[in-house]
Amino acid sequence: MNTATRIPALELPSTFRERAHIALGDSQLRGNFRTAMDSLMTKRALAFADAEEREQLRTLGNAIRARALSKLPDLLETLERNLTRQGIQVHWAETVEQANEIVLGIVATHEARQVIKGKSMVSEEMEMNDVLAAQGIECLEADMGEFIVQLDHEKPSHIIMPAIHKNAGQVASLFERKLGVEYTQDVDALIQIGRRVLRQKFFEADIGVSGVNFAVAETGTLLLVENEGNGRMVTSVPPVHIAVTGIEKVVENLRDVVPLLSLLTRSALGIPITTYVNMISSPRKAGELDGPEEVHLVLLDNGRSQAFADGELRQTLNCIRCGACMNHCPVYTRVGGHTYGQVYPGPIGKIITPHMVGLENAPDHPSASSLCGACGEVCPVKIPIPALLRRLREENVKAPAEGAPLLRGQGSKYSRKERLAWNTWARLNSSPRLYRAFLKMATRLRALAPAAAGPWTQHHSAPTPTPRSLHELAAEHLNGKTP
Repeated sequence: MNTATRIPALELPSTFRERAHIALGDSQLRGNFRTAMDSLMTKRALAFADAEEREQLRTLGNAIRARALSKLPDLLETLERNLTRQGIQVHWAETVEQANEIVLGIVATHEARQVIKGKSMVSEEMEMNDVLAAQGIECLEADMGEFIVQLDHEKPSHIIMPAIHKNAGQVASLFERKLGVEYTQDVDALIQIGRRVLRQKFFEADIGVSGVNFAVAETGTLLLVENEGNGRMVTSVPPVHIAVTGIEKVVENLRDVVPLLSLLTRSALGIPITTYVNMISSPRKAGELDGPEEVHLVLLDNGRSQAFADGELRQTLNCIRCGACMNHCPVYTRVGGHTYGQVYPGPIGKIITPHMVGLENAPDHPSASSLCGACGEVCPVKIPIPALLRRLREENVKAPAEGAPLLRGQGSKYSRKERLAWNTWARLNSSPRLYRAFLKMATRLRALAPAAAGPWTQHHSAPTPTPRSLHELAAEHLNGKTP
């Protein structure tokens, strides 16, 4: 079975608006998301039943992440020093291309032909599966959700639950078609089918790849949380382990991990702790019975330094990847993750993707929000997502900066006509004389008003000026005239 290459089952339109229109017409997709999100929101609410304790924990989580980011360069150096001393090889990558070159170099050194991978959003940024497949190397997903979407040649639609857009019947049909097993909608049976397929792969793989939830600088520890056990297998059975993570995942000490873990698991799944908490600090030592002989850590930037350089946008890097903002977002819940067309969907995707791919490649992301504020209210580390969306909207329509812009693609939606219109509006509303003249002209020439006013008139009547303005009516009333 070769599932290494992942290509879209159907070529989707290029713009967010077009993809959203298709998703909104898919009643099955909307039903799947509605059911899943209702369950996740209920579980989170129960997990944080004590509102006072929840807010205290969120405040602590925010402080921990802010402190780590304030010391980020020093903490990364400390992390590298401690990991290296313990036998873990540390690699730095500014771009996804560099990160893939590092991984391919390790693969080539060991003449590896099979790679098994635990859940990792950074590997999705790198499109690692496709890169390895191009070299004839099988890269199989070990996380059940990732395995399902890989089997169906799709991308994950959620950062925690990659196959959340599918229901049990759809997974059953997929397994029947791809794995040749008997159709069943029993969830436990489906999980066992997947595990049987994956079990042998753990022992056949030359290299295991994982993500990292937190990298502890003080102790040189890579920490991973999971529920299925695949993460522990990936990081302990193959002879070589490669961990890939973003530079923002570093925390100062183990004490900081405790509240962050509680926030992560309760926000993501509504549970107090995951089944497995893996802490990796070195390769296999003499006398130990299991563990890899070689461990590598790839630290990826991929636009994170751009966010770090701005005091306000730096808060984007606080994210602990719980997915709570997606679960409560009215836009994401209705259109699903694939509509965003990027690795990170939903509210967090709208504020982090522009740094990774440039605003010009995700121009609609900052505007794909109702600004209802739900994402900011549930974020476990208090990222002010609505405020950051407004900031990115401003950057999107600014005149392109000369030289090196603050954000890649800054001004991607800049329009001279729109800027002229707003400047004219500002001038009219700051000059009483011009404002009165404009009102008089608008009422007298009302017959020339256009019958269509862009998208507004697709579902509304075109606005038409009244014969007389409110100012004129008020003046006549004060002068004793009957309108």
